[in-house]
Amino acid sequence: MTNKFIGIPKNIFQGRSILAETSMTPAEIEYLVDFGLHLKYLQKNNISHHYLEGKNIALLFEKASTRTRSSFVTAAVELGAHPDYLGKDDIHLGKKESVEDTAKILGSMFDGIEFRGFKQSTVEGLAKYSGVPVWNGLTDEWHPTQTIPDLMTIKENFGYLKGLTLTFVGDGHNNVANSLLVGGAMVGMNVHIVAPKQLFPSEKHVEIAKKFAKNSGSQLLITDEIDEGMKGSNAVYTDVWVSMGESDWEERVKLLKPYQVNMKLMKKTKTPADKLIFMHCLPAFHDTNTDYGKEIAKKYGITEMEVTDEVFRSKYSRVFEEGENRKHGIKAIMAATLGNLFIPTISEN
Repeated sequence: MTNKFIGIPKNIFQGRSILAETSMTPAEIEYLVDFGLHLKYLQKNNISHHYLEGKNIALLFEKASTRTRSSFVTAAVELGAHPDYLGKDDIHLGKKESVEDTAKILGSMFDGIEFRGFKQSTVEGLAKYSGVPVWNGLTDEWHPTQTIPDLMTIKENFGYLKGLTLTFVGDGHNNVANSLLVGGAMVGMNVHIVAPKQLFPSEKHVEIAKKFAKNSGSQLLITDEIDEGMKGSNAVYTDVWVSMGESDWEERVKLLKPYQVNMKLMKKTKTPADKLIFMHCLPAFHDTNTDYGKEIAKKYGITEMEVTDEVFRSKYSRVFEEGENRKHGIKAIMAATLGNLFIPTISEN
């Protein structure tokens, strides 16, 4: 794909924090999706794009992650910035020092802050007091730096978003489900959440999604009926059964086993193979090649959890493309909110 660029005032995004999908308008989400795909094109073609030359980025991690850390580090470096990783043992956030005090100190030293941790209130506090852009790398409620790359992945495969059906299967109450429900509704995708009633999204997030759906034309479906929920899906998405802060493995395995994404479930979509993909934010328990996988197999007698190895490795799977897009989507978010130069608009030749 080739693009041409027209500069628009950088204050459209400049200095803003991205704490949830609701930090953006629907048009801004679509812009960041396209900008991320453009930055991917530049990187693949070795075209320099140092929009953050000379900037210093603090990466705060209360909760470890392979993809989030790697994505923010490589995105920052490719944009010309210097990232500094601060893990849970490197900071006193909320323990020996308040969020407000930490935010003010870091904001005086860094140009932008990423936070990945447990409480949405923490990332909101960092944004309130730091005076610099703050980006949510995951909290208990939202995961916007996952949603932009996910929408990029879908657009890469289909060429558009509006009118496609995105179906999240499993724990419909977790942060990824919240973000996809709202983010998908914002850009006009039909969003299905297929989950046990006990794990439906909160009424708060459903109401937010409904408001956006009313304007975008998105059709929302939240159901525990698997056949109904899977029908017409274009992107089938799942996540781990035991989310952060949860420890009830035995109960979750029993509750969610019928919602495992396997080939039988994929066929329930009744969607032609060339119009159907599988997605997962990773890590995935699709085999026993991990310590967790071995422990789960020993305790519960299953070798696969939320997705079978057959689906994970199938022609439908886009999990590794999706993982790579974390970098490019995060790059778009950081460049747009902190970039030194004008922000380009994107239009195809």
